[in-house]
Amino acid sequence: MSFPGRAVQRTWHLVDASSQTVGRLATKLAPILRGKHKPTYRPNGDCGDYVVIINAEKIHFSGKKWQDKLYRWHTGYPGGLKQRNAADMLKRKPEEILRKAILGMIPRNNLRHKYIEPRLKIFVGSDHPHKGQLPENVVPLPPHPRKRTGTEHFGLLKYSPHSVILE
Repeated sequence: MSFPGRAVQRTWHLVDASSQTVGRLATKLAPILRGKHKPTYRPNGDCGDYVVIINAEKIHFSGKKWQDKLYRWHTGYPGGLKQRNAADMLKRKPEEILRKAILGMIPRNNLRHKYIEPRLKIFVGSDHPHKGQLPENVVPLPPHPRKRTGTEHFGLLKYSPHSVILE
């Protein structure tokens, strides 16, 4: 028996983007927007959840991407190819860095444009207008662990350079 899609339960997820790497955060949030974490997922159906991202101005890039990564677009006029590096994008539109990273991981089709994109809410700062939709005492999703820096570590603690092994 297939799921008819009439009783889709949408939940709201709060994500704090402060000191998180852009790509790692995007790979965590793109499946939530599509609904791939649900047992009722269908590739051709709209079954994803809402995602509210706060502190978009405090994101992190690894390496020299702040100077080397370019965002390009065309104005539609002859010779209208424009570009900005990631540092300039952070000053002008910090929410667009995360929006482009997350939506770049979702297939470009009518489902994305009509249903998935409006469910992604990105805000600069910790204040947002969706506090009524989020449950009370909501805790942001845990940050994705970073490889070498940060407070969390991949893998076992005995392989961590900062851990002390007690035997």
